[in-house]
Amino acid sequence: MSDNWTWDYDPDAEHVVGGLPHEAVAEVERLAEQLTVLGRDAVDVGRGNPHGGGLRTQDIFGGRGFFMFMALERLELVVITRVTWLG
Repeated sequence: MSDNWTWDYDPDAEHVVGGLPHEAVAEVERLAEQLTVLGRDAVDVGRGNPHGGGLRTQDIFGGRGFFMFMALERLELVVITRVTWLG
């Protein structure tokens, strides 16, 4: 657990979540905040490399969508790179 970790969209919010329903954006941001609480342990969350790290995928709303993120340990930063909403 770390107080230093933050999260952000990459390249920016408009590119990643622009046009998505409010509830989808709110859920992604809620989960992103939880990833920052996990700190370096966020590298093992979701689906991706079985050894942790790299690009990870996390479901939202029981499979109604998902987002892709990376937990960058050196920067203490979680970056959300893509959100797919299936509705």
